[in-house]
Amino acid sequence: MDASIGSGSGSSGALVRPGNPVPADAWEQPEMREVLAAREISAVYRLLRKHGVSQRQIAAMTGQSQSEVSEILKGRQVMAYDVLTRIADGLGVPRGYMGLAYDETTAIRVVGAADGRQAEEDESVKRRRFLAHAAQVTMGAAVFGSESGTWSEAPARTPAPGRVGVTDVRQVEAATRALRSLDYQYGGGFCRDAVVAQLTWGQQMLDASATDPVKNRLFTAIADLHSLAGWTSFDTGLMDSARGHFAQALDLAKQGESHHLVANVLYRMGRVYLHQDAANDALKLFQLGQIAAQESGSELSVAVLCANEAWAYAIMGNEDQAVKLLGRSKDEFARADLAAAESWVKFFNETDVYAMTGTVHTVLAQKNPEHTKYAIPALTKAVEAYTDDMARSKAFMLSALATNHLLDGDIDHGARVGGKALDTAESIKSERVKDRLRPLLVEAERRRNNADARELAERLKLFYAA
Repeated sequence: MDASIGSGSGSSGALVRPGNPVPADAWEQPEMREVLAAREISAVYRLLRKHGVSQRQIAAMTGQSQSEVSEILKGRQVMAYDVLTRIADGLGVPRGYMGLAYDETTAIRVVGAADGRQAEEDESVKRRRFLAHAAQVTMGAAVFGSESGTWSEAPARTPAPGRVGVTDVRQVEAATRALRSLDYQYGGGFCRDAVVAQLTWGQQMLDASATDPVKNRLFTAIADLHSLAGWTSFDTGLMDSARGHFAQALDLAKQGESHHLVANVLYRMGRVYLHQDAANDALKLFQLGQIAAQESGSELSVAVLCANEAWAYAIMGNEDQAVKLLGRSKDEFARADLAAAESWVKFFNETDVYAMTGTVHTVLAQKNPEHTKYAIPALTKAVEAYTDDMARSKAFMLSALATNHLLDGDIDHGARVGGKALDTAESIKSERVKDRLRPLLVEAERRRNNADARELAERLKLFYAA
């Protein structure tokens, strides 16, 4: 029975694999490789037809109806990651030829079986690849070298509508807002799985029919959901997954013509690199984000990027640039129309201006304790303003405030504030919170001769051991 399948192939002498009507060498031909790399599924199907593969056979292998195959042959684009993956697997196309990543479950199995080959790629190489991708999306050119490879992703299948309207997009936007609120309050470890689950449903909507205005808004909505998936992955310590989601977010935001969101995604990926002590790479992403922010005309987006550039410069030891960019961030914020801000940048309010001011001066205070006199008032205002629904941010600021008090010689008060930081941190599922508390542990350990500092250090150690 298998031998009869594809026996009517129009490709004379082509080797047909048992059970698969596609000639074994079809995927290696230059024309086919080109359209696979571009994910031009209509062109892939047309080339398969030249090899004698019927619409019925394509439909059977890909799990599509013959009418869907017919629409694709007529030029309908396939965008949904799940559908692309199903097509690749069904036809027997190596996923890498289409720039598709393994899903997370498969990736875990492959890494385990291959003795961790995926993990062997140096983190700096991954950063460079993402920078190249970001430059191509932002500027349309390979500024930092060519980008190649795939991004770690986590698709799954959940039914989605065949035609999408404004109401469907609004529901995606509302879900993203609700999930983002959970992230702020409880940490990425609490809600990441829910974000990914929502994303796997929403992603499939990209393959549904819709009017052009709705399609653009959908691109932006799914891009923002990818961005949140990246952010919660980052907060959970899943860096490769974060990078993959941010890369997808960039592509979709660009398709949706949302310069605001491109800027925001680049800011968030830059924060990942700051967290990894790669300030120079982070700065490059923030600078690319500035290009998109300027194009968007949003003073608030520009303010966010300036504040984070200041943070990067502070880590790099460039005090003058750090202080200068903090000033510009405040100026841009003063001009911003907060009421008209997009949902993904609304977090940056007056409290966050204080928080970023305190954060930058905290970094500078590590080398020059004079900066504590600027950091402490700003951090105090931020801590007082943050409510329980911003628990993670409050934990960050309490930790920084306690560190500054220790640096300033006010050890007893610093230890009390540090205790409050721990109280807040214990209710949050976030690897970032743990990492951001480490400078406080270092400073407390340096002052072990003080009973309060010693008690704080011991409590921090118990927190890390839990």
